[in-house]
Amino acid sequence: MDASDDRTDDPAAGLTYAGAGATREDDPSGCPPGFGRLRVRTRLGSGREVFLAAGRAVLTWRMHRAMGVEMATASPRAEPGVRVVVGLGAGRLRIHAPCRVVWTADGERRAGFGYGTLPGHPENGEEAFVVELDDDGSVWLEVRAFSRPEVWWARAAGPLVPLFQRLYARRCGAVLRRLSRASRRPRA
Repeated sequence: MDASDDRTDDPAAGLTYAGAGATREDDPSGCPPGFGRLRVRTRLGSGREVFLAAGRAVLTWRMHRAMGVEMATASPRAEPGVRVVVGLGAGRLRIHAPCRVVWTADGERRAGFGYGTLPGHPENGEEAFVVELDDDGSVWLEVRAFSRPEVWWARAAGPLVPLFQRLYARRCGAVLRRLSRASRRPRA
């Protein structure tokens, strides 16, 4: 599972689907036809400190790693063109899913990234993790995705795959909420 230096200036290079970058905006019309869609939004808290901590945790892979997800990459931060191999599961049941970061955002009110599937991934599609600071100061994580099964066992899992994806997205929100709160506690 090597993602050591497979970085490209073309973030769409080698992707297994059309429509790269469609998760950048919450507009389902940009998703390719025939793909299932996911949108899960979780409130993390409020205030600029929560937003900054949550955005940093998403962009530096910390949220994923705190969930026990292996993020094999040479890059310390999500950047367009960076390859990452996501490891889900444990032991011999661990799934290795190669992806490429398609887009990133790191602004005053929005931070996150979207990555797309590369050959060898059990799904085709794109997933995004976006932290947003609303006008009222509320901070949200939104997980957006479109996907369809690529390998036989993902197709055989049928309706369990979208259920797993929804549970995973909710877990992302719960873990990021905890990380954001922990970053606000005074250090001893």
